[in-house]
Amino acid sequence: MARNIDRRTVIKGTGVAGLIGVAGCLGGDDGNGDDGNGGDDGNGGDDDGNGGGDDVGYGGTIRYGVLTPETGDLGSLGPAIRDGALLVERQLGDSYDFDVQTGDTETDPQAGISSAQNLVDAGYPAVVGPTSSNVNLQVTRQVFIPNQVVGISPSSTAPAVTDLDDDGYIFRTCPSDALQGPVMAQVADEDIGASTAGTLFLNDDYGQALEETFVEGFEDLGGEVLNRVSFEPEQSTYTSQIGEALEDDPDALMIVGFPQSGITLFRDYYGNYADDWDGEIVVPDGLIDSTLPDEVGNSMNDVWGTAPSAAGPGADFFADLYEEEFDAEPGVFNSHAYDAAAAIALATVAAGGDEADGTAIRDNIREVANEPGTEVGPENLDEAVEMIADGEEVNYQGASSSVDFDDNGDMVAVAYDVSRFIDGVIEVQRTIDFEN
Repeated sequence: MARNIDRRTVIKGTGVAGLIGVAGCLGGDDGNGDDGNGGDDGNGGDDDGNGGGDDVGYGGTIRYGVLTPETGDLGSLGPAIRDGALLVERQLGDSYDFDVQTGDTETDPQAGISSAQNLVDAGYPAVVGPTSSNVNLQVTRQVFIPNQVVGISPSSTAPAVTDLDDDGYIFRTCPSDALQGPVMAQVADEDIGASTAGTLFLNDDYGQALEETFVEGFEDLGGEVLNRVSFEPEQSTYTSQIGEALEDDPDALMIVGFPQSGITLFRDYYGNYADDWDGEIVVPDGLIDSTLPDEVGNSMNDVWGTAPSAAGPGADFFADLYEEEFDAEPGVFNSHAYDAAAAIALATVAAGGDEADGTAIRDNIREVANEPGTEVGPENLDEAVEMIADGEEVNYQGASSSVDFDDNGDMVAVAYDVSRFIDGVIEVQRTIDFEN
């Protein structure tokens, strides 16, 4: 249950986690627990930056929702992203009062709208999520913006998010696919050595926009895109669509999708086409899933991938903390979810805690995340809360990036990992840095 902690009260080793909505308290005895949230008591109670120190000077409640896909096409990636957002409460929950509630978007816009409305109706002023762009664009327009609720997506990469008429309530800690498309084109050109390509993409906001930026980037590099084929999610077979994309024997195939559809798609590819085609494949973050080779039944050695990098100053500390708490290595967008929750938590304190509504949190996001101010990060997040409570300026430096928001709520500086599936394991080959 939620705990009220008076100003200057010292809390150590209580073993009680914050509220997680109707699912009950955070609990479980292994990496994921019965409720998928894992862990049992957070990491607070000492002086190493993993929780409360000896002098707790903030007595309000930090409230936020977490909206991710626990089922549907992104169901294999969503729970880990959710856990990244919950880790902030785990880290600080022994010293500060948290009220956190999760919701399942089911990787479906209508389910996402319903879950988001539940969070708004429950009074949550800010939400980490949604995750996928087709859900995020609908939820932000129909729920968050009209209700003046802050939304910070860790993984909605569609370029259209930048141009939302959002009155400043919508942010994201991931980069836009306006950057990722050219990165994928660069991989096709430089790493695969392709002069021609085909595309096979999910027929939604995410897939369409990323495919378009890839095509533009590849053509800018002198390449030719031969066949552009869309597909619907979670179909029983994709054999005909793959055949159409490969019809003119391109050097590379760019595929945009999510893991559940990806399993079927790659099974069809390796079962019907891989032996007769000499090219290689490049995929984006939506298909960077470590379980995919086992699910497909192939090592996938001909597949390259790109994904936003966890390259922030606090990346190593976050990775250690995440693995300690959930008994698993963090994956794609997990650190971005943590940074989104950390920004909300710090902005809530700056906005007055219990008095903080969505507008006040919105107005304080850049105050705690951007320059100027004393640099703080995941390793001393508890100290950052104390500093803000005492009226000091801070500049949060995150796990995924430096977490500086521009006027559109996008990241100022980001990085992409270029990876390759090698014998069924995703291995990073290099990192590409960008700055707006």
